[in-house]
Amino acid sequence: MGEAIIVIGGGVVGLACAFELQKRGHRVTVLEKQRCGGQASGAAAGMLAPYSENGEGPDDFFQLCAASLQLFPAWKDEVRSASGQPFEYTESGSLYAVYHEADRLALEGRRLWQREHGSSARILEGDELYRLEPKLSRDVKAALYTPEESHVYAPDYVLALEKACRAAGVVIAERLESLEIEQWRDAAVVRAKDGSRFQGDRLLLCNGAWAQEWEETLGIRIPVYPIRGQICAYGGEAGPVRHMVFTSQGYVVAKQNNTVVCGASEDVAGFDTAVTDKGIDRLRSWNKQLFPSFAGLEPFHRWAGLRPSTQDGYPLLGLLRESDRVYMAAGHYRNGILLSAVTAKLAADAIGGDRLPSWYGAFAPERFS
Repeated sequence: MGEAIIVIGGGVVGLACAFELQKRGHRVTVLEKQRCGGQASGAAAGMLAPYSENGEGPDDFFQLCAASLQLFPAWKDEVRSASGQPFEYTESGSLYAVYHEADRLALEGRRLWQREHGSSARILEGDELYRLEPKLSRDVKAALYTPEESHVYAPDYVLALEKACRAAGVVIAERLESLEIEQWRDAAVVRAKDGSRFQGDRLLLCNGAWAQEWEETLGIRIPVYPIRGQICAYGGEAGPVRHMVFTSQGYVVAKQNNTVVCGASEDVAGFDTAVTDKGIDRLRSWNKQLFPSFAGLEPFHRWAGLRPSTQDGYPLLGLLRESDRVYMAAGHYRNGILLSAVTAKLAADAIGGDRLPSWYGAFAPERFS
């Protein structure tokens, strides 16, 4: 018989974990202080690009991201089927572009280690590159082409996860304003601002940039901090853009709704999600160098989200040593959409006592304590 599990946080990670746990026979309740998907999840560009976004080498974080990419084709089918909610999933592939011949050697280094870890990446240049991405600036000297990478439309994906949870029987309580963990060692008890109390066998802490609020309660260090990411979108006149295109400064990706998204300008602003001219101007200063068609265009939409960053850049994943009634899944930074599938699987496997990957220990939630 499954356990009663309380998930704190209704973003993409919390909803993904809730859906997977409910599928495996547990009785899951999701508690959200505002509304599901209302923070970083719904504001994300939705890229599933572990090769393009992890250029240093096949470290433990890359292994985590690559494992999630492998899960995603079957995972998105499950979410679509359970929810009845369609969402964009585009297997566009990606280009990582460089402007200088000196950077080509670094591309070759990336290509070599990535091909050893599931990629069929190859370096493109000249006419071959411009045939693949015709509006790319001729100042781009070469690009690493990775066919395996894809992207989703984040708002619809998060909505589908919420609907899949509800259809599976997950109880979702939203707009609770504030939550207090009353018990966590011998039982799981959470009280909301209005006095409502939720009881279960275990807690999953998935509240992203707000995870640090549990430090005093749990008696451990939780160095998760909000990083503001600002993004803008253009109409179809900016395109066509056929792939996710990355540079060292950001990315450009086209969506099926005839928009082209450019991101992300990052700064430290606490929990402020205001969009600034300075932040958007940073994007506009380089995107026209990548795609000259952006020159002179005004983005029709600008937005920002808070990305939960940890002190070492790795998320916090795992059961607490002091009490295995608490599982932490927070600090996914800019990869919450990508990591939603693998985080859900790891959480359910850990709670079920299943075997975990050799690299799993690198994400231990108490490693800073």
